[in-house]
Amino acid sequence: MVDCGIAQGKDRLVPIENWPVKPQEVDFLFLTHAHIDHIGRVPELIQKGFKGEILTSHPTKAILGPMLEDAMGFSDMTEQQIAILNQTIDDLSWGFEYNQEFDLKNGIRFKLGRAGHILGSCFIRLEMRNPHWSVVFSGDLGAANTPILPDPDIPEPCDLLILESTYGNRIHEERQQRVKRLGDVLARALSDKGKVFIPSFALGRTQELIYEMDRLFSDPESQQGSPDLNPKAKIPVFVDSPLGLEITKIYSSLSQYWDKEAKQIHHKGDHPIDFDHLYAVDNYKDHLRLLDTPGPSVIIAGSGMCTGGRIIDHLKKGLDNSRNDLFFVGYQARGTPGRDIIRYSKRPGGYVYIDGERITIGARVHTLTGYSAHADQRGLIEWVESIRERPEEIKLVHGEPDAQKVLGDKLGTLGYKLRN
Repeated sequence: MVDCGIAQGKDRLVPIENWPVKPQEVDFLFLTHAHIDHIGRVPELIQKGFKGEILTSHPTKAILGPMLEDAMGFSDMTEQQIAILNQTIDDLSWGFEYNQEFDLKNGIRFKLGRAGHILGSCFIRLEMRNPHWSVVFSGDLGAANTPILPDPDIPEPCDLLILESTYGNRIHEERQQRVKRLGDVLARALSDKGKVFIPSFALGRTQELIYEMDRLFSDPESQQGSPDLNPKAKIPVFVDSPLGLEITKIYSSLSQYWDKEAKQIHHKGDHPIDFDHLYAVDNYKDHLRLLDTPGPSVIIAGSGMCTGGRIIDHLKKGLDNSRNDLFFVGYQARGTPGRDIIRYSKRPGGYVYIDGERITIGARVHTLTGYSAHADQRGLIEWVESIRERPEEIKLVHGEPDAQKVLGDKLGTLGYKLRN
């Protein structure tokens, strides 16, 4: 089995009881990365009888525990039950290096490749010897030139490629452009004393944002694109996410998995995900105090789709204020408040309901697709075309119907065979 995540927005999941293979019959569970839409049902899987092995990369194994502990905190389980279940998951989990072949049983081998999506993300190649047949699960593929992360590896040829299609119908803006836009918004926040709210996933996006801000505040080359941003102003940046803070510490401890650029910056004595006006908001009392603290400031808080977490309090307090800015830097699923805010912010007098409360959208709303952790259409096609031999078939998954259709049509015109 590959991945076992929860649904987001209006997506629906098949009950485990209705699966064609029962949990106790699954020998191996591969995890491509530690985002909740890929791991969130692992506790339920174990509760329903799974006793096999959980196989993933070393960084994902390190991140798995905090991510699942946080997710289970929203269930009706007690702290003791959560601790026992998390320990069980840790006992069943094994970390593996990238690009090394390992044997399973019955003549099956596997290899993990870097996917460039978040720290620890991987694609999985499974090969059967007799008869010979192979499949690659892409997991979530990242874009090239993503901060901190090496670019995705290219897999060996396979018979079947199972390919994600999240942004199969879109082209992202370039990294240089997204850094410039981030710098411009920060400069504007300084000038009108407003707040910049950034709903952000605790894993991956938060660390990228810290990295980009560190560059804007300390790197003269990055500052050239945003001349109105005065790095000496020391605009305070608050990470209002206990989980985000914990994951950032893990990122810091796994520097051997960073890309060359991040390693070079660190070697020069500039920690790439830390700077002197970056503040941790760990306890709830400080969170409440921050709500009433005037701007200018930048506030990074979960959840990334505004479905819960501390960002909700910030939006209820400041979404109606025209001096504030709201920055979306990730995918917003159908049925989420984040998706609604983007949609209704384009209408005069637009509003959304948050926690049952009607909030007018007065803040300026920005969407930066360049911060997506997913490869865009061009990146997905280039990755497929980089494989030495064409797959016999490609199956598209993990994308809305329009994204799958557009990407499928593009691949079809290039001569690839798509499986329905």
